[in-house]
Amino acid sequence: MSVIALDVGGTFIKGGVLAEDGTLSHADRWYTRADRGPDDVLETVLDCAAELAARCPGAEAAGVVIPGVVDEDDGVSVFAATLGWRDVPLRDWLAEHLGLPVAVGHDVRAGGLAEARAGAGQNCADFLFVPVGTGIAAAVFAEGRARALTGGHGRAGELGHVVVRPGGERCRCGARGCLETVASASAISRRYVRATHRHGATARDVQSRARAGDEVAASVWSEAMEALADALSTAITLYDPERVVIGGGLSRAGEACLVPLRAALAERLTFQALPQVVGASLGDRAGCLGAAFLARDLLVRPELVPS
Repeated sequence: MSVIALDVGGTFIKGGVLAEDGTLSHADRWYTRADRGPDDVLETVLDCAAELAARCPGAEAAGVVIPGVVDEDDGVSVFAATLGWRDVPLRDWLAEHLGLPVAVGHDVRAGGLAEARAGAGQNCADFLFVPVGTGIAAAVFAEGRARALTGGHGRAGELGHVVVRPGGERCRCGARGCLETVASASAISRRYVRATHRHGATARDVQSRARAGDEVAASVWSEAMEALADALSTAITLYDPERVVIGGGLSRAGEACLVPLRAALAERLTFQALPQVVGASLGDRAGCLGAAFLARDLLVRPELVPS
């Protein structure tokens, strides 16, 4: 039961084939080159899927995950700013292109699904998967359900747009003081560069400099962890998870991220139970694995295949 998997991002498209034994083979990546326009991006996705299908002619289904607002039931990319897509019927076009049943999912929810089944969310009925990278989002898994919550309009989990600093910096969503303006990787880099005029510093550089005694870096890093704790304490109050799995680029900081985050959460929570806070274990394979699991679900649950 082999399936094709694609994880479409703003910079790269990652792909692979999930074999029956659970191994991800034929792993590859291609440049998305979203600057060429939405039609060219779609053509690239179709070509990448066809390339994987040619490598694995026995594939029985395909899964593709994308950022933005996704109608998973109808397989439509409602809005994906980084890809330039709006109301793109991705499932139908891919299914016609490949001659296979296709599942379409949200990249973060799919990454959480992978962590739930094969990573740091295993054996946990209620957990949050929170990848922190260029943006910040969350996938909410409750009561052992096989999929993350999508919400009534497909927009559940936008943790990065919880306002943690009212009146703060303008966010790309139009609001002020969203979590993403303080704690995303891009915000950490931007805030450090603004304070020091040392251009080119990444979030990882800031974390390393903070550990080495750079006071500005330490302040920026601390503010990011405090803001993340503010947003997570709200999510914990609402969902009462057993575990919080931190993913994305920030998770590569390991305990340098998790230790202050755990401490900040412990200070904020009163009656709430303090969940485990752990790092994700699948890295940048999570999206592809999640796409593969969505595709495999089509084969074991025929009612999910569109008529």
